[in-house]
Formats: sequence, C-alpha cells, structure tokens
Amino acid sequence: MSRVCPITPSELPRDLAQIFETYAHAYGHFHNQAAALAHVPPALRHLAGLLIDLRAQATLRRRHLELAVVTVSKLNACSYCIAHHAPVLEVEGLSAEGVARLPVFADHPELDAVDRLVVAYATQVTTDARRVSDATFAALRTHFSEAEIVELTLRIALCGFFNRFNDALRIEIEPELLPEAAAPATLATQA
Repeated sequence: MSRVCPITPSELPRDLAQIFETYAHAYGHFHNQAAALAHVPPALRHLAGLLIDLRAQATLRRRHLELAVVTVSKLNACSYCIAHHAPVLEVEGLSAEGVARLPVFADHPELDAVDRLVVAYATQVTTDARRVSDATFAALRTHFSEAEIVELTLRIALCGFFNRFNDALRIEIEPELLPEAAAPATLATQA
C-alpha cells in the first residue's frame, strides 16, 4: 500500500487535473504515480509535463528510450517502472525473454550495436556517472545527435529519480499492469 494518500484529479485546479489525466492515461498507466506527485503541484506540473512534452517532441527513438529506462529500472530493482516499461519495450521489438535478460547486453541476440551502446551508457550513468568513458561518449556521438544524447542522459537520470520516488513511497503497480496470477503476491509484498 502506498505510503501517501492518493490525490484525485477532482481535488486539483483544472490545468493540473488535465496534466494528471494525460499523464495517468494518455501518456501511460501512471495513475498511482500521478496521484502521489499531485501532493506537490509543481512536481506534477513540471515532471509529468516534461515527460508528456518529451514524448510529443519524439527526439529520441522510442526503442532506445525504453531500453535505457528498463535497464535503469532493473539495475535499481524498481518493480513499478519495470511493470510500466517492459511491455513497451516488447512492442518495440524485444521478446519477453529479451527484456528479462537486461541489463546484460554483451551477447544479447536481440540487440544491435546501437542498442548495446544505449544499455551500456544507461548502466554507466546509473552506476557511476563520473566514470562514463570518453570512448562511450565518442561512440554515442556516431549514432546520436547532441540533442538525442542530452535527452537520453536526462531520461536515464529521471528514471533513477522515479525509481527512488516510487520505491520510497511504495507506489503500487496499477492492477491492469499486473498479471492476474501475480497480483495478490505483488500487492502483499509491497505492504
């Protein structure tokens, strides 16, 4: 059970309620996260709004974004983010088994060289950002524009934030994202 009471859109000013609804439904099934963010209106406005705007801008390929987010979430063991992003990564071409193998990437048969680079970079930024090698960054420059590199780095760092936010507040995975057999066990372990 979440450690904070959820805020509903009806409790918010109209502009924030609209961001809440977009983030909770059109952006993804992030209702429980939006309900916690709503306790701090600027957080809902700016964090959820930022993610909505970035998706609309679509600077970074969705496959690369989701590879980074799933990698970071698995490194940080954030069940909430994994539950939300692993299915998207499957839509982007990885099998369930391929997603399960992450963050291991060296001999991953479903990843091309650029995918492996994204996973390696996400791992480096998450585990020790000060030691991102010049070679890794040079390789990024051969495949991504500076805007894409900045967004990729931003998304990796934001994912780490959301992993910690969700885990510290025990944000529950929305029931529609839980496999039916695992739902009672998962909810019980979060209490």
